Amino acid sequence: MIENKSISGRIRCFVIYVVVILLAVICLVPLWNIVCISFSSSGAVAGNRVGMWPVQFTLRAYEKIMGDSQFWRSFGISVVRVAIALGINLVMVVLMAYPLSKSKREFKARNIYMYLLVFAMLFNGGMIPTYLVVKELGLLNTVWSLILPGAVPIFSVIMVMNFFVGIPKSLEEAAIIDGATPFQVLLSVFIPCAKPSIATVALFSIVGNWNDFYSGLIYMTKVKNYPVMTYIQSLSVNLEELIKAGGSASALANAAEVSNQNLNAAKIVVAVIPLLLIYPLLQKYLITGIVMGSVKE
Repeated sequence: MIENKSISGRIRCFVIYVVVILLAVICLVPLWNIVCISFSSSGAVAGNRVGMWPVQFTLRAYEKIMGDSQFWRSFGISVVRVAIALGINLVMVVLMAYPLSKSKREFKARNIYMYLLVFAMLFNGGMIPTYLVVKELGLLNTVWSLILPGAVPIFSVIMVMNFFVGIPKSLEEAAIIDGATPFQVLLSVFIPCAKPSIATVALFSIVGNWNDFYSGLIYMTKVKNYPVMTYIQSLSVNLEELIKAGGSASALANAAEVSNQNLNAAKIVVAVIPLLLIYPLLQKYLITGIVMGSVKE
């Protein structure tokens, strides 16, 4: 009987592995096809001849994206944005989650703040009112217009708060008996115990700020101030405009080597590379942080 259970268990594991592998293939094949398109010629892409390997290998799409100074300027703006936003998000999330993790007896106004947070999460000000506020504060065409509207991610606050609630009360009481202040308790007890949740918040912040291109379109009126995602989103190949502008034969030939499909594929690849470098460093905390931070005892 035990042997039969063992065999059925092995069969279940085999089926699970097969399903997971198939799902991984389904996800990876389109991405690999995009990589191949980005390295293929415009003619091969237009003729739908690109499959799982580049056809007429070329780097023209990447040269168009990275061969100009504005790309690197936008890249630097995005790096600065991600770094500042990450610091602000972590500080604001932790400082809000810590008092909200206390009971109503310890923090009498807790429920009022929780209602305000949930309300703000469900009903935001909208694009136009937010734009008017940013404009009146004089933040247009500055990196702060990309950071401050999202300085307090409410979902992350609730997730870290629930993680703090799950930390044993005895640890906090022991620190207080040793003479620790509330701020020292936060730094010495809560933050070290909540590393998985904080790492998850950091990952959300990095991915969200790096991939966001729409804020750049709204708050930036000059191309030189675009973050990298906004800039590469604005890139396109338009032969008609080049012909009307009296472009030379060599310029037309160079432009014809890259189609919008090549360019869009290269955009996706360039956008994913930084995230692929960062995600493995924080992935081990992701599941623990989400699961433990999303369940309230």
